[in-house]
Amino acid sequence: MSNAAVSRRQFLISSGVAVAATCLVPPRLFSQEGLVPVALKESATAKITVQALRRNISVLLGPGGNIAVLTGRDGKLLVDSEVVTARGNVEKALLSINSDPIKHLINTHWHFDHTGGNEWLHQAGAGIVAHENTRKRLSMDTRVEGWGYTFPAVPAAALPTTLVKDQHTLHANGTTLALKYYGPAHTDSDISVYFTEADVLHTGDTFWNRSYPFIDYSTGGSIDGQIRAAEVNLAKVSAKTIVVPGHGPVTGKADLTLFRDVLVEARDKVAKLKKQGRTLEEVVAAKPMARYDAEWGQSFQTPQSFLRWVYQGV
Repeated sequence: MSNAAVSRRQFLISSGVAVAATCLVPPRLFSQEGLVPVALKESATAKITVQALRRNISVLLGPGGNIAVLTGRDGKLLVDSEVVTARGNVEKALLSINSDPIKHLINTHWHFDHTGGNEWLHQAGAGIVAHENTRKRLSMDTRVEGWGYTFPAVPAAALPTTLVKDQHTLHANGTTLALKYYGPAHTDSDISVYFTEADVLHTGDTFWNRSYPFIDYSTGGSIDGQIRAAEVNLAKVSAKTIVVPGHGPVTGKADLTLFRDVLVEARDKVAKLKKQGRTLEEVVAAKPMARYDAEWGQSFQTPQSFLRWVYQGV
């Protein structure tokens, strides 16, 4: 990943929320500090927006992964828990919905911008559900080469205690939640969360709306796995389904389709160039995804860093 290409503004925009950033971190500073330390710093003050979806479901759009919130007499159920330093604004956002206690938390995968709030949410009363590989990754020191960062094992209170192997069903607040493991995709720990009665699907980071995805090869991700997950998502939804991506605005089937198509196009073009003997540098210079770069390459992943992940996997 090209650390020098990611600024404070780009990190904030990656959530899909238009956050006004009047003071940008110079690229050289980001390069020195690294993505994770900058994310931790900026998430402490980043704005979080609450958007009502359907029935008793809302979403918190902030600096890290999008949080779905299901309310009702059984207490709040959250899907994902943000960057740990976003706690103050997450708490305010949750209280703005209602004062119900927090009782349930689901992690879509293990990354720090989706599990950072696990410990404090557990201490607030939430039981934590996740794929067994999420617990595995959080239980040990885990290196993500793409971020140049080793995450230390989390405290016991942050670990999921109800584990998903393939699929799992929860019932809360008059809603049936169907959890399904994708297999290795963005990581080796990704699950979807489908709110059956409301027809709302939370995809975690198997879907990034209108931005190039980060693919974590260090913990089982791949471009082919990301495409397979995109196909699974498309098979799940209808034109009426509300789709909550891991990052980016809430959307529907059309953007899911576009995301799949962009990934397939990138894989096929890069594979062709690599087969011709082109080096990574030559593939990046060829700009095979130029028609998408202006929009898709302005957030978390630059066009150059995305092509690196694709090249690694073809």
